[in-house]
Amino acid sequence: MKSHNVRSGAVSLALAASSALALFPSTSFAFDEQSFAPINVNKQGIGVQGHDPVAYFTAAAPTKGKAEFQAAHEGVVYRFASAANRDTFVANPAKFAPQFGGFCAMGATMGKKFDGDPTAWHIADGKLYLNLNADVQKSWLADVPGNNKIANANWPKIATQTPKSL
Repeated sequence: MKSHNVRSGAVSLALAASSALALFPSTSFAFDEQSFAPINVNKQGIGVQGHDPVAYFTAAAPTKGKAEFQAAHEGVVYRFASAANRDTFVANPAKFAPQFGGFCAMGATMGKKFDGDPTAWHIADGKLYLNLNADVQKSWLADVPGNNKIANANWPKIATQTPKSL
């Protein structure tokens, strides 16, 4: 009888855990959850998952960069759709690099470092912001100034923490 109760409890726990996980959006976690780096990169050390950070401003769309047009900034390689975009970035990287190191802006509001999805983007006050996904971005967009105020206060405390530790 005791083993039946343990097995039944384990099944209940597993079902509860899977139900709880269903509430959270799934992500591919292209970033390293053990990294202390303040900038989100993929396994190859490329920022914005290979998307051109300048194109968000010039083409108003996420645009994949090309390996032949790349530049490094703060130890991160960024790829660009054209030599012109690369040169624009090199001239003023702070203007085009994503805020919060390319981690999710809403995550920073919550004191967390989540992966940034290059297709869940927004430009506010001339700055590029990424979010975990479109659903999370809706929450962030509900109060961009308020959320950014909180995220900017949190960022110095979490920037060099591992995502897993937060």
